Amino acid sequence: MTDPTPPTDTPRTDPALLDALRADLAGSDYTVEGVEDLLGPLAAAALHREEAVPALRATVGTTDPRAALVRAFVLGVDVPRAALERALGRLGVAGAQALGLVEAAGAGPDDAVRARVDLRPYEAADGLDTDPAPPGTPGATGTAAATNAANATTTNAAPTGTVDWWVASDLGELATGRALRTDHVLGVGGASTTLAQVTVRDARTRALDLGTGCGIQALHAARHARSVVGTDISRRALAFARFNADLAGVARDRLELRAGSMLDPVSGPGEALFDLVVSNPPFVITPRSTAAGAAGAAGAPGDVPLYEYRDGGRAGDAIVRELVTGVGAVLAPGGVAQLLGNWEVRRGEEWHERVGEWVEESGLDGWVVQRELQDPAQYAETWIRDGGTTPDRDPAAWAQRYGAWLDDFASRDVEAVGFGIVTLRRPLDGPPTLRRLEEVTGGVRQPLGPAVAASLAAHSWLDRRDDAALAREHLAVAPDVTEERYLTPGHADPSVVLLRQGGAFGRTVRAGTALAGFVGACDGELAVGQIVGALASLLGVGAGDVAADVLPSVRGLVLDGLLVPVGG
Repeated sequence: MTDPTPPTDTPRTDPALLDALRADLAGSDYTVEGVEDLLGPLAAAALHREEAVPALRATVGTTDPRAALVRAFVLGVDVPRAALERALGRLGVAGAQALGLVEAAGAGPDDAVRARVDLRPYEAADGLDTDPAPPGTPGATGTAAATNAANATTTNAAPTGTVDWWVASDLGELATGRALRTDHVLGVGGASTTLAQVTVRDARTRALDLGTGCGIQALHAARHARSVVGTDISRRALAFARFNADLAGVARDRLELRAGSMLDPVSGPGEALFDLVVSNPPFVITPRSTAAGAAGAAGAPGDVPLYEYRDGGRAGDAIVRELVTGVGAVLAPGGVAQLLGNWEVRRGEEWHERVGEWVEESGLDGWVVQRELQDPAQYAETWIRDGGTTPDRDPAAWAQRYGAWLDDFASRDVEAVGFGIVTLRRPLDGPPTLRRLEEVTGGVRQPLGPAVAASLAAHSWLDRRDDAALAREHLAVAPDVTEERYLTPGHADPSVVLLRQGGAFGRTVRAGTALAGFVGACDGELAVGQIVGALASLLGVGAGDVAADVLPSVRGLVLDGLLVPVGG
């Protein structure tokens, strides 16, 4: 299947020119580390806050090729043609024009060249180990991709947990100084990186990136799935996704791009199922009414722009509900779906009640982690600013849109908005057995993908074992677990024992005397039942009482990865 026809205002692909671009970017050390080294810690930190002045100062008056690339493709300022020619020695400005990356005022060395796109280095740890990748897999680093460009369709790269690519998107507000266009194609933001790092990365046959945007999740999926389908309602986004995939060296026959909304592009007759679905959907809750409300002039339109990359065209949190309840239709048995989302917390409800209903309706195993909770005012401020409107730049529009958001939330009695990670799995057989909805707002140890995969596997392992079968198993303490003991002065026995997980979700479990003793004996040598019996003798109580006390907690420790089965 051929890609949808790309719009004219998006990058174009050409194998020879992309090879040259890739080599130029790698040769200039245009990497995350290289750019931060050029800018220095002060300017780099300011740039992460969307403040350009320190970066502009750090890149002026130098012939370093990285400076020309940063000024053009990140900061969006004009650069002399000669400076960009030096940075793009193989591609040249003419080649960059042919790819749709820049526009030039003339052919003279001092004539201005301006970027048409944002093109910046990207680095992230996605938790994939070093197992051999399928043919046509993008290399782990940009330098490797440049070296292997000529063999991009047959290279057997060995991916590691950290990737190093370049990603093109539309220039942002920092570069243009204007509010975003409604069909803006977003680059890699915090949510994209979060999803990439929580996604399970074991080998998969067929993966779907629903709402692919610039294609970053598809790039990650291509590292461990034999084939990937990326979908988006925006044809501009699909054009950027194809450009980024080609630049990263993903073979064309391993990434298919389709236009359409939600699951429509992959729901036709005879469509093969997916064993991995990832989605950073347009989940932002945006007012659908045009009424300005109290903040605007009477009868004036609400004028809340709808951005394709974030607004799904549904009222409230309906788009997330639709995806949670419907994604099972395209999941193969054993298949996993992971997505980010917002959900409304309405008056008189706990956050997990509403989301729990969606998970029940899905008919899938479900694990939801709420990471953040905002009140309606905080939420409105976040997303009004995201679109480029500020109270300083346009106070009237700011007040009008703020009021529209508050009116919209009030119409549904919304008291807060949650943000989190949803993991769903179609059971291999039988009904779903995993129902877990929890709030984890503290720091976590990314990448979480391996921990999520291990927890899903642990749930299946536990589900197949009743307490009698569990008693025959051998367990060991995970290497990242430590124990803290708190003693009252003058007392020999601790008053509090805490088990702390150093990785993954960084969980802390308070352990009673029996559980602490049980965990302390888990070195893989003794079976669970043997440890329970020894504790019963030591404590002078029945083995059944000890088992009833500790085994539910032991199951929780196995599920969360603090205890791990030995020998299967």
